[in-house]
Amino acid sequence: MGQERNCSVETRGRTYQGKALLETSEIIFRGEVRLKIPFQGMTRVETRDGKLCVDFGNESAIFHIGDAAEKWASKILNPPSRLDKLGIKDGTRIRWIGPVDEDFKREIEKCGAKIARAAPDLTFLRAESKADLDRVGELTAGPVWVIYPKGVKIIREQDVIDAGRAVGLTDIKVASFSTTHTGLKFVPRVAKAAK
Repeated sequence: MGQERNCSVETRGRTYQGKALLETSEIIFRGEVRLKIPFQGMTRVETRDGKLCVDFGNESAIFHIGDAAEKWASKILNPPSRLDKLGIKDGTRIRWIGPVDEDFKREIEKCGAKIARAAPDLTFLRAESKADLDRVGELTAGPVWVIYPKGVKIIREQDVIDAGRAVGLTDIKVASFSTTHTGLKFVPRVAKAAK
């Protein structure tokens, strides 16, 4: 999501100035106080008069974000699914390269997407090491998601970006694939220019 607002927040009996960031699965506040509130830990989300009111654990926070309050509450209460973030819907043809993620396979079948060897709408390459990134060169015809482990030194985000750019791809989007893996989306440079 990546939305942000300069605002004040009421919490812990005081009002603090700073910046609130609405991320994919949490609200972060940076300023005179720091907060990181995961959506899963929220027990109440309400809005009133331009304020986003959130209860979490034994605490509460009131973010003064004006006209964004309703929109933020809606995104917190109805977060996009993994398939939404990856651009997969009914009828999407998917090519998967590398070790199969069984949960993902069940999700795409349930939504009506199909595994396809030829003419895919999206290609996914699961890379567990830098050596796996050599296959990115085979995938320059259309949109490609490279799925790689989070927070490990074996393969870093920069390694993935460098592999894609080396074969004429442009990185356009990052999404959390799972608790252990991240996805980085590439498109051919010409396709980005045409958008």
